[in-house]
Amino acid sequence: SQPRQCATQPIPSILPAPPYSDHAHSHLVYGAVMNINRGNPGKFEVVVDSWPDFGAVLARQSGEMPVDDCYRNMHGAFYRDVGAYRALLETPGCLRWDTAFHIFGLQEGVATVSQAIAGTKGIELEISDYYTYMHPDPSTMPEPRLDPDIRVGSVSPAHVDLLNETWTYGGNARSRRYLAEVLSRFPSICLQDGTGQPICWVLTDPFGTGAHGYTLPTHRRRGHMQAAMVLAARRAQARGFPTFGHTATGNLPMQRLQEELGHQRLPGLCHFVLHNPSLGRAGP
Repeated sequence: SQPRQCATQPIPSILPAPPYSDHAHSHLVYGAVMNINRGNPGKFEVVVDSWPDFGAVLARQSGEMPVDDCYRNMHGAFYRDVGAYRALLETPGCLRWDTAFHIFGLQEGVATVSQAIAGTKGIELEISDYYTYMHPDPSTMPEPRLDPDIRVGSVSPAHVDLLNETWTYGGNARSRRYLAEVLSRFPSICLQDGTGQPICWVLTDPFGTGAHGYTLPTHRRRGHMQAAMVLAARRAQARGFPTFGHTATGNLPMQRLQEELGHQRLPGLCHFVLHNPSLGRAGP
């Protein structure tokens, strides 16, 4: 059977709201569904194996993606049954296995199912694992302390080149296009110096994730990232979104900061699975 696409109308109850359920692993898809229900700024769609009683779901940007654009060709995954999840991925028309694309999610099967299918198709994978932190109640976070000359605003699309140059996974035309879309469609927090130049920022990605946090090296160790994270979390809470983000397993300073602010680390790992990475690295 064909996968079912649910993108043209609000989806009132596709997932229970985390963290008030047993489905903490559904945060990624839940955030994408919330954005769909609020005007769909990311131009996303949800693909399920069946409706309304689904066993597996993917949230992704709708429309045809370039074969080498693994930045925008990103799928958030959640399943109730891993067999249904594998069947969804193998359904003709669900995925283009000849393109560079990411699938990521907070369940072990997100990695193992891709590995199994890739083995049968002879395609290459790269898997990166992250810790996922969420905050149960950002209203309890400490009040941010800012120097008098620091201004709080949003990241201007005019600064996309700065973000692209400082992002570990950026520096090319496709990453720049992705960042420009994120800046134009979703909230961000930016701390600026007295001249209006960005010194620290936190973005929100299409899945409602706090992402792309960065402080310029010359402005570090001054509490800027802590302040930006608190402001971003409170803004997410005011919009009704969960507050969560992914942190590299080796990034101990960021892990400590989140724990100091009251974030809780979710069990297990968030698996980012890049399919056909050599395609994703091709070109400018």
